[in-house]
Amino acid sequence: MTSRADGRDQSGEDESGGRKARRSKAKRDRSKRSWLIAIRTALTAWLGRPLASFHLIMAICGLLAGLGLIMVLSASSVSSYDGDGSSVYALFGKQAMFVGIGAVLFWFGVRIPLPRIRRLSGPGMLVVVVLLIAVLTPLGTFVYGARRQLDLGPLSVQPVELAKLGLALWGAHVLISKQAMLHRWRHLLVPVVPVALLLFGLVMMQPDLGSTVSLGVVLIALLWFVGAAGRLFATIFLAALGGIVVLALGEQYRLARIVSFLNPDTADPAARYQADQAQFALADGGLFGQGLGQGGSKWNYLPNVHHDFIFALIGEELGFVGSMVVLGLYAALAIVGLRIALRNVDPWIRVVAGTLTVWLVSQAAINIGYVVGLLPVTGIPLPLISYGGTSVAVTMLVFGILANCARHEPESVAALRSQGPGRFGKLLRLPAPEPYRPPPERRKAPRRSPAPAGNRTPPARSKTGGGHGRRPRR
Repeated sequence: MTSRADGRDQSGEDESGGRKARRSKAKRDRSKRSWLIAIRTALTAWLGRPLASFHLIMAICGLLAGLGLIMVLSASSVSSYDGDGSSVYALFGKQAMFVGIGAVLFWFGVRIPLPRIRRLSGPGMLVVVVLLIAVLTPLGTFVYGARRQLDLGPLSVQPVELAKLGLALWGAHVLISKQAMLHRWRHLLVPVVPVALLLFGLVMMQPDLGSTVSLGVVLIALLWFVGAAGRLFATIFLAALGGIVVLALGEQYRLARIVSFLNPDTADPAARYQADQAQFALADGGLFGQGLGQGGSKWNYLPNVHHDFIFALIGEELGFVGSMVVLGLYAALAIVGLRIALRNVDPWIRVVAGTLTVWLVSQAAINIGYVVGLLPVTGIPLPLISYGGTSVAVTMLVFGILANCARHEPESVAALRSQGPGRFGKLLRLPAPEPYRPPPERRKAPRRSPAPAGNRTPPARSKTGGGHGRRPRR
């Protein structure tokens, strides 16, 4: 009897303990869900504020520019000292100068009214074509085997970076101006596609395949956001694939890059040296990296580590966590940029915001793709992080235009015009944006169909005797 009672007491205590454990677990789950709901509610409320897109664009630009300065300082110290032996901060000083110039361009991009930018896109495109032609003359200088820079006094400019921005702004202006006729192929393709092909040809004469790919991305984004038919993109894809094959066969170094990517086991080790060293650097980083400034790849093991392969150094020094932070910033740029495009009502702003966002994010994706071995090496810089003067300055100008587009969201316009410019607006002296007013529709006069020749009737004579309705004489 005693053993049975003890068994019942033990089982009762077990059941009671199990119920307590289940209640405690359910309580913890409810608490966790309540925290998640509270965070989601707060985030949704903050994103619903009128100027949320504007603040997010400014934050992403500042974080990418700051991270770029830090990584260029770490990556270029050895190259700076080997260059002239004077200072390890030589390249970092130039990068900081161009970030300062980019900050001024950012201010111009966010302050100049968007209708004025649209009006200036045509003359700006003409200037870009002239600069691309000037690069091919003795005024241009060779950089890494391509005549891509134009020396203007103490500064060197890469016109191809301006060409990407010019094609985005001018192409959107032309396509939106012809929006009612875009269902016809002639109006959809002319003059945007011929001008884009002219830019492709001028850039390939440098030669610069990577920048040509970026220009192609801008053109495809323009046609996509104006609603071109799907078969057009299939045609463009086949034409681009054929062009890449022709260009690869035309130069030995391009062919070696593609062969080394498609068949790395049988490729020339010299052609795969950069790609292999980049993956070694990523593998050495591990989860948290070797520490900022402690990477070994910058000691001439990975050539151009501060240019096109700076993401490999990020993975080596900051690890997987730092690499995911960089990927998260570009993912946030994609989300915020497309959010700006969707929330605007001006068709030109929608196309421009979407095209500029696709351009920057795709350029980052291509750069990271060939660093990790998913794409062949093309020499495209990582926006705002890689070392480069014109690229950094123009990218910050693009961020300024995106911030300007964010201020033209209908809710932002209403808030800025009723409640004032806000703290950032006062600091940057930004004018209040004008609300969007759709252009007046043109009324076409009704066309009268002529009557058949056999059924024409003469005009009726006046009952008062005047011919053709004239008043009779008195």
